[in-house]
Amino acid sequence: MNRFKASKFRHTEARLPRREAWIGGIRAGSITSCGNHVKASCRWIAFNAEAAGVLGIVPLECKDGGKRTVSQLCCHSDVVTDFDFSPFDQLLLATGSADETVKVWRLPESGQDMPSNAGLTLGPGGGPVDVLQFHPTADGVLASGAGKRVTIWDVGQQQPLTALDSHEDHLQSLAWKRDGRLLGTSCKDKKLRIFDPRASPTASQSVPGHENNKDSRLLWMGSSDCLISVGFSQMREREVKLWDMRQFSRAMLTVALDTSPGAAIPLYDADTGLLVLAGKGENLLYCFEAPPAQPALTQGKQDTSRARLPAVPGALPLPVLPAPRPPCLSPVTQCRTEGSTRGLAAVPRLALDVMACEVLRVLQLTDTALVPVSYLVPRKSVQDFHEDLFPDCAGMLPATGAQAWWAGDSQQVGRVSLHPARRPTETFTSPVIACTRLQAANTGDTGPTDADWSLSKPGRLPDTAVPTIQNGAAVADLSWDPFDPQRLAVAGEDTKIRLWQIPEGGLRETLQEPKAVLRGHTEKIYSIRFHPVASDILVSSSYDMTVRIWELSAGQQALCLWGHTDQIFSLSWSPDGKKLATVSKDGRLRLYEPRRSPQPQQEAPGPEGGRGARLVWVCGGDYLLVSGFDSRSERRILLYRAQALPDGPLSVLGLDVAPSTLLPFYDEDTGVVFLTGKGDTRVFLYEVTPEPPYFLECNSFTSNEPHKGFVFLPKTVCEVREVEFARALRLGQSTLEPVAFHVPRVKKEYFQDDIYPPTRVWWEPALGGSAWLAGKDGQQRRTSLRPADMTPVSEAPKEAPARKFVPASVYLEEKSDEQKKEELLNAMVARLGNRDDPLPQDSFEGVDEDEWD
Repeated sequence: MNRFKASKFRHTEARLPRREAWIGGIRAGSITSCGNHVKASCRWIAFNAEAAGVLGIVPLECKDGGKRTVSQLCCHSDVVTDFDFSPFDQLLLATGSADETVKVWRLPESGQDMPSNAGLTLGPGGGPVDVLQFHPTADGVLASGAGKRVTIWDVGQQQPLTALDSHEDHLQSLAWKRDGRLLGTSCKDKKLRIFDPRASPTASQSVPGHENNKDSRLLWMGSSDCLISVGFSQMREREVKLWDMRQFSRAMLTVALDTSPGAAIPLYDADTGLLVLAGKGENLLYCFEAPPAQPALTQGKQDTSRARLPAVPGALPLPVLPAPRPPCLSPVTQCRTEGSTRGLAAVPRLALDVMACEVLRVLQLTDTALVPVSYLVPRKSVQDFHEDLFPDCAGMLPATGAQAWWAGDSQQVGRVSLHPARRPTETFTSPVIACTRLQAANTGDTGPTDADWSLSKPGRLPDTAVPTIQNGAAVADLSWDPFDPQRLAVAGEDTKIRLWQIPEGGLRETLQEPKAVLRGHTEKIYSIRFHPVASDILVSSSYDMTVRIWELSAGQQALCLWGHTDQIFSLSWSPDGKKLATVSKDGRLRLYEPRRSPQPQQEAPGPEGGRGARLVWVCGGDYLLVSGFDSRSERRILLYRAQALPDGPLSVLGLDVAPSTLLPFYDEDTGVVFLTGKGDTRVFLYEVTPEPPYFLECNSFTSNEPHKGFVFLPKTVCEVREVEFARALRLGQSTLEPVAFHVPRVKKEYFQDDIYPPTRVWWEPALGGSAWLAGKDGQQRRTSLRPADMTPVSEAPKEAPARKFVPASVYLEEKSDEQKKEELLNAMVARLGNRDDPLPQDSFEGVDEDEWD
């Protein structure tokens, strides 16, 4: 009988997809770093984009055969050197940069805009961040390498647990062992090191690795004591070495690949033992099988010497323990691709197509596309689940937390089945940035001076810690109560709405307990809005496709609206508070009268596609303006008559092609709508009229850098003496800048009452929430913005226009008749020119008379 068991993966073949399955339309960056330049979770793919500090984000799977949209995540002020997805929370992404900081981001669900701000920031450190990796068993533990130091972070506390400083040169790679106990590193000083971070900040073992200090990588072979390193020999040959930390003095196996100059990117799947290697700038993918327990040696050189205990006189003979079985490296297949490799990533095993016998999938990043390469094991039956090919893999629930792991907890992640019928469906949301910090700045008293204090103090924020709100769950949306400036509603991804009461004078310490919690939604919440007229009324929309109206004074749900078939992108109250409009991902626009029926009163087709849409009421609440995309990804705005939604839009105006959704703000006093998106540098302005042509373009605002946020302040903060009709705050990369919109006028000393009609007193409710729910309606009073010392321009005295020139009649009356005639003749002669002047033709050159025939 053969003592060596045949491998199940020896016939694995690489299969390249058709071009239609490529993720095209990208522009990969040419960044020199130690990272893989592309990473994948079960939801998203991230890759280095062409612009510095920007990552491209694209969904892993394409729904309904549609085209995947590539979004941009503006991460850092300098190049992104490395990044990593959490092994548990598939939406959690950590990024490191040459700006010396590490940022942790929570990516959205599909169809939502990318975040404009990081959930939290670690650092700055002692130099550019080179490598990053999350811990494989503990949630909230992250290792980052910068220069000669490795820092182990407790992400939730934003504090380092320890720093490993045994390196003599710059780090090139780091890797956690699968059980989370040890950390291995490779360094430019040509050494490989093994650390036990909880025991000591110094290396427990170190050994010379590859003889050339060019880019080297180190990987653990699962939970075993074996490691794989990839680097260059002294003769500049690319080589792979297999190590056993129990005999770490020399490599157990060395295999020379080729003499190509490109650094090799290794990917190892511990469940199958498959190792994929790709050289940067090359189009060849190597695939080897390297099971750590396989005793056979099929290629390369191996040191099979065994260490024996010395004989002791008079001692009993000790039993001979079997030496560790040396690993092997067996070639499986090679794959030649069309494009050159810029980066390489492995797709998580839970995202594999197991019914097609796909045992491994890698993503090759090229200059213009992401190419998925599937590794399949041919089987006769592809209708059955082959358990021998797909053993249970690590699940997505962490075994422990950061502080418990640091205290010595070494529990392992539970394993789950890949069988489609037994595969777990539960997801994990990491709390490390669920406690999203919200700066709850108090805005003072109600009324016209609501936000003046903060804008009157420009300058740099103090370096001291800013008081925050610990919300307890990732924040989906937030809204200030217009009638209570101390109340803030925060919607979380844990299906709860928390109501926070900010103390008078603003936050002085961190708030941890909300005043009230609203429960009712079954899936995470997308948006919340306060009622514009009635107090204590809040509306929320959720991924459970319901819209719920809450009575805050009672702390419970009052109404629930149905009728949506897909994600709700936006909702908006009518100005009188009687109706509610929504736009959703199913391409439908819906109008509700919540107190009459839970079903929509009207429906109409809205913007095409599922990339996002927003809506706002305009023209006194008689019309609806909707922003969205068309089938060619062009951003456009549509105008509907609220009383006749099924008739379709009255006007459609295309603006430009950009990835972000246009966010509209409507100034009801002037009829001007402002439109901009995250990452834009331009704000569009249009005056909306109820008659054709409906949209009158105004001068737009442009900035030098993309803005990450744009919010408009109440009309009461505008400086009417400077004819300022709107004011906003623009959030840039590191600044918060006020932006003022003016109308040019000559007589600024007068109050421009044609621009400033009596404005709505938005800070006073017209009625209470219980009265509104009982069927009553109210109307807010209006007030003038005119200062007491200014006269309206409509009442300004009518002045005769001043003449700039003396009339000819006045001038001629002072002259005699002879003088008049003389001056008129002189004027005529002056216009004709001097008669003694030569004519133009006199200066022409001709021919002599004798030359004429």
